[in-house]
Amino acid sequence: MLRKWRLPAIAGVFVSLLVSAPAVAQDAQMPTVTVAKPVVRDVIDADEFIGRFEAVDEVSIRARVGGYLDQVFFTDGAMVKKGDKLFVIDQRPFRTALSQAEASLEAARSTLVFAETTFKRTESLAGTGTLSVSRLDDDRRALLSAQANVRGAEAAVERAKLDLDYTTITAPLSGRVDRRLISPGNLVQADQTVLTTIVSLDPIDFYFDVDERRLLSYARTARERGSALQEGAGSIPVLVTIADANEPPFEGKLDFAENRVDNETGTMRVRARFANPKFVLQPGLFGRVEVEGSNTYRAVLVPDEAIAADQNERIVYVVGEDGSVATKPVRLGPRLHGYRVIRSGLTGDETVVVNGLMRVRPGVKVKPELVVLPPEAAQSAENAQ
Repeated sequence: MLRKWRLPAIAGVFVSLLVSAPAVAQDAQMPTVTVAKPVVRDVIDADEFIGRFEAVDEVSIRARVGGYLDQVFFTDGAMVKKGDKLFVIDQRPFRTALSQAEASLEAARSTLVFAETTFKRTESLAGTGTLSVSRLDDDRRALLSAQANVRGAEAAVERAKLDLDYTTITAPLSGRVDRRLISPGNLVQADQTVLTTIVSLDPIDFYFDVDERRLLSYARTARERGSALQEGAGSIPVLVTIADANEPPFEGKLDFAENRVDNETGTMRVRARFANPKFVLQPGLFGRVEVEGSNTYRAVLVPDEAIAADQNERIVYVVGEDGSVATKPVRLGPRLHGYRVIRSGLTGDETVVVNGLMRVRPGVKVKPELVVLPPEAAQSAENAQ
């Protein structure tokens, strides 16, 4: 009797194993993917442009007098202050010219003293009738001529002093000096030979071109702030990111726009100004500027890694409660806070595949591992560029 019951029991266990084996195998074959809920938060669109930094002030150093360069007083590439001595042109010819001008002034003054004495004597004698009026006129003319000669000699002395002062060339502004472009002993042509250049570094300007549509938006924002785009630009805040991913974005403000739209490109050049106390930003450096381009609105954000392409449209993979995968077409917006704005296609309640897109396709079932996305994603080096 026991033997009759044992066989059906063994058969039942065997059947149970056969039924559960495909389920275990199927579960083992399900791919594991990382999923998350999209980030939903208030954002402001930021328009991005590529531009270049330029110095607020830049000057090419030229000599106002000609001569042979005698001395250089700066180190190539150093920071200089306004009034610092940079170059000296050989002063000996100019000292000689000053001495000659001073001697000519002394001679003119002695001539003036003689002319004044002569005129006074002639004027006294002419009053008594001893000398003729024509002699008095001649002496008056000589006196006036002597006075003019003194004024001319004084001007020549001042000019000689000025030329001597011009032999010492100082920095007209504070900033970083370039290398010396001419060595001592070479001839310097007045107002022609460029000796070096100086650029200011703090603050520093950033120029970029804006299309007509966004230009009108910025102009409206500036008017709402009580200013014109060309007159301070309403101090609209901007952020600039440079190629060095270790440097955080630099904060600045729009402060100027050109007075017309370019006929060929349909763009207008706009300027933002940035504080640069550590001299990190350099003239000529490229940067990516972000400008506020909208009012605050509620947005759905997902990582760029969660977005795939299906022919000519962008899609994201969403996972249902039963683990099945489906696709949803989306329309993309700008990149904000380390994520991509989804203009349409998602409500924010979906569970989106954020890692493992290569292992999924519509209709398959997956093993989701849920993670929580932070409100702001860390910028990767690639995205920062």
